[in-house]
Amino acid sequence: MAKKHVAVLMGGFSSERLISLASGHACAAAFEKEKYHVSYVDVGRDIASVLTELRPDIAFNALHGPYGEDGTIQGLLEYLQIPYTHSGVLSSALAMNKGQAKIIAAAAGISVAPSCIMRCCDIRNKHPIAPPYVIKPLREGSSFGIVIVKPDQPIPLQSFLSSDWKYGDEVLIEHYIDGRDLTCAVIGNTALDVCEIVPKKGFQFYNYDSKYTPGGSKHICPAKISSNIYQNIQRMALMAHQAFGCRSISRSDFRYNDTGDEALVWLEINTQPGMMLTSLMPEIAKVSGYSFGDLVHWIVEDASCMR
Repeated sequence: MAKKHVAVLMGGFSSERLISLASGHACAAAFEKEKYHVSYVDVGRDIASVLTELRPDIAFNALHGPYGEDGTIQGLLEYLQIPYTHSGVLSSALAMNKGQAKIIAAAAGISVAPSCIMRCCDIRNKHPIAPPYVIKPLREGSSFGIVIVKPDQPIPLQSFLSSDWKYGDEVLIEHYIDGRDLTCAVIGNTALDVCEIVPKKGFQFYNYDSKYTPGGSKHICPAKISSNIYQNIQRMALMAHQAFGCRSISRSDFRYNDTGDEALVWLEINTQPGMMLTSLMPEIAKVSGYSFGDLVHWIVEDASCMR
């Protein structure tokens, strides 16, 4: 039986273009090892005509950020009637919008930090909530545009009122939870292992540089936390996956304060986790028994069921 023709969609034009290219090339190479017919597609504005000409059996979505994981490319693929990997239009759009995501998670009984949504131009000389808090763009990934405001700090207006700000007119203002960064992957309807992320000293938090600079962070998987917290993270990751109507894989991020009374909160769900060999999703999957080849094979075969 002939192997499927997989078009690996990568690149695009979001802030996460370089990450997407790295994920896409890693996945495409794994498909070639499995003898799939692979097309490397650097997504541009002509993507509809490119895919119409290629006529792949499956589109493997390795795009990140706006247009790639917010329901946009998913809608196009639905229109072209091409089966595709990862989550569908609605779950992708809801998960990408941090404000809507928190509403859905809270309604599902998942613990979240207090927050509000504000227009950048409405944030002036008064703290929107009591510090410490985090300012997050509503529709970005890879920690782009995130600002942490600690007690006794002025409001960093220059961060999001300058001409250099390119992350939208609205931001999420979220109470800052001091503590440990934890993440949990889901495949199908199974929560995998929990991983702790420890940024290297010198990084204020797990930001873009900490994520993608070699040695910028250490991943501890399985995380060294109590079995109760471990299982609670797995439970909430699966609850989020199901509440958003995700399919295939997802990864939920958490903050855990094990020294205070704020305990554990869910931060967000990622419907398009990074797929470089050293990304969190493949590392967690490996600990849970999936090689990188096994993981990408599972994802593309799962998508083939969506015809």
